[in-house]
Amino acid sequence: MKRYAISFVRNAMIYACLLITFYAFLLSAVHAQNIIDEWNTVKAPAAPELKPVTIDAKTTALLMLDFNKQTCNPERRPRCIASIPGVKRLLALARTKGAPVVYSLSPGAAAADIAQALAPRADEPVVASGPDKFLGTDLEKILKEKGVKTVIVVGTAAHGAVLYTASAAALRGFSVIVPVDGMSAEHPYAEQYVAWNLVNAPRVANQTTLTKIDLIR
Repeated sequence: MKRYAISFVRNAMIYACLLITFYAFLLSAVHAQNIIDEWNTVKAPAAPELKPVTIDAKTTALLMLDFNKQTCNPERRPRCIASIPGVKRLLALARTKGAPVVYSLSPGAAAADIAQALAPRADEPVVASGPDKFLGTDLEKILKEKGVKTVIVVGTAAHGAVLYTASAAALRGFSVIVPVDGMSAEHPYAEQYVAWNLVNAPRVANQTTLTKIDLIR
């Protein structure tokens, strides 16, 4: 009987240890299921496809977002400075074809702060707001009065004005074209995230096309 009792106790202890180990493993697995714990193991998805686009200048507007010195400068955002020559070509094309051009400013900036190479003309509207340029401005009214159905979005920051204004436009029913070489941020990761988000976010993805400046006709 004593031997049986010892055996029973030993087996019970082994079972308890196994149970504790199992629950510890389960608890560890549960705690591991968040993005911070998994951060270094996440693999970037395949790059989205960049597509050539042909636009109708009569129904397409070019949105030039926050190219003012407060957000687009060599110290804070050199990638924005590097994007200016390409954006300048796109701006010239839009003007030549008669497509409407609308500018935005970050809070506290003035039209005079916009990079000289991209400066607005007197007849080109300028709105000022935070990341979503539709919020608290007449941007939607401006676009609808001009018969705009498609917007080309360029600017900085990619993860600020570009992401939120492009998304807001898509959610309002506009077709959205984003040239990836016309958006900029402090670091490439932010631009990568925005490119992925725009073609994967619910409802936004259905309205959005990623391209390059030289692929726009």
